[in-house]
Amino acid sequence: MTTFVSPAAPEHVAIIMDGNGRWANERGMPRTFGHKQGMESLHSVVRTAGDIGIKYLTLFAFSSENWRRPETEIIDLFGLLKTFVRRDLADLHARNVRVRVIGERSNLKSDILGLLIEAEEKTKNNSGMTLVIAFNYGARDEITRAVASLVRDVQAGLLPASAITDDAISARLDTAGIPDPDVIIRTSGEERLSNFLLWQAAYSELIFVPEYWPDFGKENFLAALSQYSSRNRRFGGLKPAASVAGS
Repeated sequence: MTTFVSPAAPEHVAIIMDGNGRWANERGMPRTFGHKQGMESLHSVVRTAGDIGIKYLTLFAFSSENWRRPETEIIDLFGLLKTFVRRDLADLHARNVRVRVIGERSNLKSDILGLLIEAEEKTKNNSGMTLVIAFNYGARDEITRAVASLVRDVQAGLLPASAITDDAISARLDTAGIPDPDVIIRTSGEERLSNFLLWQAAYSELIFVPEYWPDFGKENFLAALSQYSSRNRRFGGLKPAASVAGS
């Protein structure tokens, strides 16, 4: 059995939940079967994250590029979102979890947008773990929107151009007020960020695991966090030199 050995859980863990479709295809099942099974992994990881004291858990649920998928698959994914809100929101609320949604909202249909707002509003006063759902999210779009917002304020005379700094951009991102992820985990063996938290990932540890998301449960999650805990994060600095005898 894998145990999490770090003296303290990372503050913020982000996960790219990848491989549902391939998991289903290898079993001769439709991709939607993989997405449904992936929901079970989601439940397990969310519960585990809360139990070990993670303060922020960000899940890449639906990217802005996912609109290119077959319409039937998109409809099924939205159906799972509805099920999540209707079935699981009460449990998250009871666990004192706060839900926050990031991503572009202007082009979402009213019923989907309403579900996202409902999840945020119902849990907004909770003080436990913050569950960040990246929905209709793309990092380049997020950064573009943040910079455009600052430029509009400069053009309107509300800010000097010199006010466009790293901190100012961070404050206009969808994740404003949320610390950057300590570690980003991606399942399925793919080793890229795929337009996920590009700004925020500047110094995140990256862990790529071979398991498809439907196979990624509590033990896999704890194993990934144990791998994270063994790393030395330097944030661009140097590892402290070992002491030299006689110095």
